[in-house]
Amino acid sequence: MVRYFIFLFTITLFFSCGNKTLLEEVKILPSYPSSSGIEYFNNQYFIIGDDAKNLLILDSNLTKVDSIPMYPFSEQRIPKSVKADLESIGITKDNKLLILGSGSLSPFRNTGWLISPNKKEKEFIHLDTFYHRLLLYGIKEINIEGFCSLSEGILLSNRGNKGYPKNHLIITNEKFWLNQTNTPISTISIGINKDSSKFSGISGITYSSKSDRLLLTVSTEDTKNNIDDGAIGKSYIWIIKNFTSKRKWKAINPDIMIDLEAIDPRFKGQKIESICITKETTNFLQLVLVADNDNGSSTLFKIVLEKD
Repeated sequence: MVRYFIFLFTITLFFSCGNKTLLEEVKILPSYPSSSGIEYFNNQYFIIGDDAKNLLILDSNLTKVDSIPMYPFSEQRIPKSVKADLESIGITKDNKLLILGSGSLSPFRNTGWLISPNKKEKEFIHLDTFYHRLLLYGIKEINIEGFCSLSEGILLSNRGNKGYPKNHLIITNEKFWLNQTNTPISTISIGINKDSSKFSGISGITYSSKSDRLLLTVSTEDTKNNIDDGAIGKSYIWIIKNFTSKRKWKAINPDIMIDLEAIDPRFKGQKIESICITKETTNFLQLVLVADNDNGSSTLFKIVLEKD
């Protein structure tokens, strides 16, 4: 309770000075590579890396408490040619972690995992049929980088690139992997990208049912396909308000775009890959972001965002 009131006092004092966002903490994970997805559940953070061999578990203070082995590799990083490219993680309605490969290279990346965070039981999932169906819905290059549960169904995000400058949101049924042939699919184009040389691709998503807001991490990267890495540019948070009323739209633009580097210089050169909500009040959101800078380590950023 004391910590909660200190938190409220601190952010109230900070935002009274006219600021909108506060970077509270930065933590580097030197021995965990390529963090690409983060979720917060039962006072723990669950982090997956796109070439990591295990799922990392941190406590509420961002300290490692456990891990769950995923792949039997001796090296710290799985080779790019065979990695599953696990890019997104989220909690399903029955409180299981769903982790998805990007689908950018068949067959290795057309897979996923369903994990019980309490019992640590895990189930391997093949997603070939579902990912192949996405090609029929106007998504020419598959690169799934975000996942979250909605009040009805599941939302995925597909990242474009400079060679294919289009981002998409994908809405489908809960437990879509059990009926991949017939599960309904709808897509929404998101963001205006007139200049493909500065394309901003969606790297992660999370949803607040409390305020009906969709939050997206977005970054620029100098790559012209859905497989290779490129030089890191800038990262942003996009916010879509009243998302439920926009589920059937064909295209959406963000209501708010936050340039993270403009908030704090410590975001410079950081490729933000994912986002999760840890606290929400009437006026504020506390968020944790994770960055993969292609150097074998990962970085976490804890921020407080004033609702607009």
